[in-house]
Amino acid sequence: MTVIDEVYQEDRPTQPAGHPRILSLANQKGGVGKTTTAINLGTALAAIGERVLVIDLDPQGNASTGLGIDRRNRGCSTYDVLIGEAPLREAVVATAVPRLHIAPSTMDLSGLELELGTTPGRAFRLRDAIAGLNNNTSPDADYTYVLIDCPPSLNLLTVNAMAASDAILVPLQCEFFALEGLSQLLQTVEQVRSTLNPNLSIHGIVLTMFDSRNNLSNQVVADVRQFMGSKVYNTMIPRNVRISEAPSYGKPVLVYDLKCVGSEAYLKLATEVIQRERELRAD
Repeated sequence: MTVIDEVYQEDRPTQPAGHPRILSLANQKGGVGKTTTAINLGTALAAIGERVLVIDLDPQGNASTGLGIDRRNRGCSTYDVLIGEAPLREAVVATAVPRLHIAPSTMDLSGLELELGTTPGRAFRLRDAIAGLNNNTSPDADYTYVLIDCPPSLNLLTVNAMAASDAILVPLQCEFFALEGLSQLLQTVEQVRSTLNPNLSIHGIVLTMFDSRNNLSNQVVADVRQFMGSKVYNTMIPRNVRISEAPSYGKPVLVYDLKCVGSEAYLKLATEVIQRERELRAD
């Protein structure tokens, strides 16, 4: 029995209208650029006018650190939200980037699955928390995008993220085992769709750590595009030392070095994400 089977509930109330667009950055494989993409895509979306909330669901808290939130300043975290001790708005803190906020995480999240045990509705804790996020009485304070940074495993945290999301954005590293990991993730998404969230879809796959000089990178790109077609974003995130350096300064790469190729790639990705959103609304 999988984690998804264990938390399946027959009675699933629908999400209210008017909620922000919710995208989970997910891949069961670690080291593919989920957190880096959450930080920098969120920054790029905010830079072009969106109001963005990053929700850090990884107990390691790297998204929080990468956006400059000191561990000592995480008095209220996503753990408090998921155990029902605080509303999501109470956990939200501003970052140095205008229009970009984050709900930080702590290591307490690692014990959430044991703590909630068989509590009814435990797969929908995050969805219910996000439902009360936008009050619509002050549009300037409402978010247009929520990006959820998932841990690199299929556990209750990832299930909560997928149950709360409109779509999954998949960072995929240009390496040998990329397609194998992608296949596993697609199976997970299908399982979540059939049990917890029938509206869940794959928004797109972003190829990360691309090195045009590497024949393997080029072969992975060709294979993934052949396998997934138009689901693969045109934008690819290159291997770039500035992207790697930025988190150690608690900054997104767009703040650390706006003119580097990594920053340019994430701005292009944000534009492509918004374009896909317009096409979806048009349909």
